[in-house]
Amino acid sequence: MADATTSALKWVVSWAASMQGPYPTGNPTAMPDMSRVFPLPEAGAREQSFRLIVRPTLWGRETRIRLSNALGARPIHFDGVYIGLQSAAAEVMAGSNRAVAFGGEAGVTVAPGEAVWSDAVTLPFVRDPASNELAGRKLAVSFHVAGESGPMSWHAKALQSSYVTWPGAGAQGHEERETPFAFATAAWYFLDALDMRATDDAYAVVAFGDSITDGTASTINGDDRWPDVLARRLRAAHGNRIGVANAGIGGNQVIGPPVYPPSPPLPAFPGGPSALSRLERDVLSLSGVKAVIWLEGINDFSRNGNASVEAVAEGMRAGVARMRARIPGVRVIGATVVSALGASSPAHGHVEEDQKRRQLNAFIRDSGVFDGVADFDRVITDTATGEMGAAFVPDNALGGPGDKLHPNRLGYAAMAAAIDLALLAPA
Repeated sequence: MADATTSALKWVVSWAASMQGPYPTGNPTAMPDMSRVFPLPEAGAREQSFRLIVRPTLWGRETRIRLSNALGARPIHFDGVYIGLQSAAAEVMAGSNRAVAFGGEAGVTVAPGEAVWSDAVTLPFVRDPASNELAGRKLAVSFHVAGESGPMSWHAKALQSSYVTWPGAGAQGHEERETPFAFATAAWYFLDALDMRATDDAYAVVAFGDSITDGTASTINGDDRWPDVLARRLRAAHGNRIGVANAGIGGNQVIGPPVYPPSPPLPAFPGGPSALSRLERDVLSLSGVKAVIWLEGINDFSRNGNASVEAVAEGMRAGVARMRARIPGVRVIGATVVSALGASSPAHGHVEEDQKRRQLNAFIRDSGVFDGVADFDRVITDTATGEMGAAFVPDNALGGPGDKLHPNRLGYAAMAAAIDLALLAPA
C-alpha cells in the first residue's frame, strides 16, 4: 500500500551548480593539471566516466539529477549513470550505488543548449529524511560520456574534489571502488542540479551571484561558502525542510557580456553568461524555489565591466520582475555588495568602482524593488578604512594574504549570520 503522504510529496532542488562555460573557460580554484585527462579541450571527454561529489542540503527517499549540455556544440550521449553515498574520495559506500534511468532507458542523448532530468531514483540508505543522520554527507554521481563530448559545459570553481577516469576507460559508474577514477578534479562537469522528493511544506532558496557566492577564498572541501553556512542555519531552525541551491559563478556580471556565444571558439569572458541571460536556467527552472538572495554588481563595475550604476540597477529591476512573474509568491532578497577597495586584482579596487558599489547598495536598500535586504556590506566592510575588514581577508583556499575582494570562511560565516531567516519564508 502506498504511503498516505505520497501525493503530498514534490520535487525540491537540494544542490545546484551553474554551467558557466565550455571547459577550460572559467575561474577554477586549486585545479590540478588536467592535460592528460582532457588533452584537447575542443574534443572534451572521450569514452570517460566522471564521479562528481555533491552535498545535498535537503534529503529525501527519492532523488533525480539534471545533466546539462548548455554550452556544448554537439549532442552528447550519457550512459552508465549511477548515484550512491560517498564513502571517501571516489569510493562509494558498499551497496548504496543505484542505476539512474532517463525515460526508462539506461542512457540519454542531450542536444546542444539543452538539459535533461533523470527518472526518480530510490535511495534505500535514507531511512528517515527528517533525522540528522545524513546531514552533511555527500553523494557520488557517476556517468559515462560515450564517444567524444566536444566542448564540455562545466562549473569551474567547485571547491570540491571530484574524480575522472583515463580517456578510453569506458563506463565505470557501476564500480563502487575508487580504483577506476584515477584523476582528481576541482570542478563539476555536465551535472547542474539535483532534486529530492520532499514534503509539501518544503521549498528552496537560491543564492544567485558571482564569485563571492561561488565561494572564492573559502576552504577546499570545507563547505563553508555563505550559502553552505546559511543551509546549516536553516536546517537548525526548520529541520529537513529547506534546500539551498548555489547559483554563483566566479566573475559573473548582472548585465554583461551582452553576448556569450557557445564554443567554438572559446569565449574570452570567464564569468559565464550574464545573470539576466542565465536566470531561466539557474533560478526559474529549478524545483520548489520560493526565495532568492541576489548578490552581484562588483564585476559590472570592474575595469572589465565598466557599467553604469543605472544600467545595473535596471538590470536587477528587470530580473526581479521576471522572477515574480514566473514564481508566484517568491521572495527576492537584495544583498548589498561588499567592498573591494584596495583589492590586489588589477580589475578591481579603484575608487570609481567603490563609488558605484555604494550607489548600487543604496538602490538595493532603498528602492523598494526587493522584498528585503541581506546587508553583507555592513558586516564585512570596515567603516574606518572603507576596505574589507582585516579578519576577513586572509585566503583560506590557497593560503596567503588574500585579495581584499573575496572574504574568507570567517567572512562568509558573518555574511550568512547577517541574513534574517524570517525574510526567506514564502509569501
